[in-house]
Amino acid sequence: MSKLVATLQAPRSRVMSIDRAWLAIGAILITVALLASDRLAEFVVFTGSQLLATAPFILFAVLLVTYLKASGAESLVARAFEGRESRMIVLAALLGGLAPFCSCEVIPFIAGLLAMGAPLSAVMAFWLASPLIDPPALLITAGALGWPFAVAKTVAAVGIGLFGGFVIRSATSAGWFADPLRPRKPCGGCGGGPSPFDGRPVWRFWDEAPRRAMFRDEARINGHFLLKWLTLAYLLEGLMIAYVPAEVIAGLVGGDGVLPILISALVGAPAYLNSYAAPALVAGLIEQGMSTGAAMAFIVAGAVSSIPAMTAVFALVKRQVFAAYIVLGFTGAVLSGLVFAAVTGL
Repeated sequence: MSKLVATLQAPRSRVMSIDRAWLAIGAILITVALLASDRLAEFVVFTGSQLLATAPFILFAVLLVTYLKASGAESLVARAFEGRESRMIVLAALLGGLAPFCSCEVIPFIAGLLAMGAPLSAVMAFWLASPLIDPPALLITAGALGWPFAVAKTVAAVGIGLFGGFVIRSATSAGWFADPLRPRKPCGGCGGGPSPFDGRPVWRFWDEAPRRAMFRDEARINGHFLLKWLTLAYLLEGLMIAYVPAEVIAGLVGGDGVLPILISALVGAPAYLNSYAAPALVAGLIEQGMSTGAAMAFIVAGAVSSIPAMTAVFALVKRQVFAAYIVLGFTGAVLSGLVFAAVTGL
């Protein structure tokens, strides 16, 4: 009987082990083939052409992030949390957008800083800025939405980090968030080992065999990651352009005023994929009638409220601090959308 159960469970376990992004891509293609077979080639060609158009950005992003990982450049981030509190907030907000590392790698680093007495204000500045932009996301955003939007998103990331950091500084000065940390549990998502922020960078990493191996592994992992999410994003963009009436999008998040931006910030959280897939979706929404201010609010709110970003915060701090993170992120998204709309006039 046990052998029979194991035999029956084996196909299910193999299916469950397939990456969810590739499962979604396969499900979309199969659905289109069954329900609209005459349009299948159209969607495949659209997705392939979009991937080719962004290929230079993808390649450069992969090479950049793998170089930073292999050289150990993430150790520079720790220097943002030294000195006066105001200086820490500014540097943490700036460096938050330059650390292309997963949330589980950040958790032990931040936990150690908070345990050693680093101010919550600087940590919050880093937390708010980090999920919004990093070098690969900057390049992918530029490829999908243009450099003005990508630069504006980078400025918004730093601005929201500064905004949140100084708000938390005022709150802690008034006696709030005196004991922010919850009892810590180990993070199992990215493996064990020492914090990636230890030590000094080795810029000529190719002189060391372990770092060369890390470069190869990271290039493969990050290349696969970007490929699967961008493929899914472009497929969804093609479906949205083909089947979602432009007047529906324009009616909800088009036009001037605060309401479209508020709606976009609210919708951004549940509708968001990640910083690499979202620009393609937003490009499709803009083509359908979304205003640029609403687009900025959507992409900022979604990044702050993405599952990896929220998990990194929720895993370490108490509910009051987590709630402050969400409120600050949403407020920053709305302000970013309003400012971007005012600057661009759209």
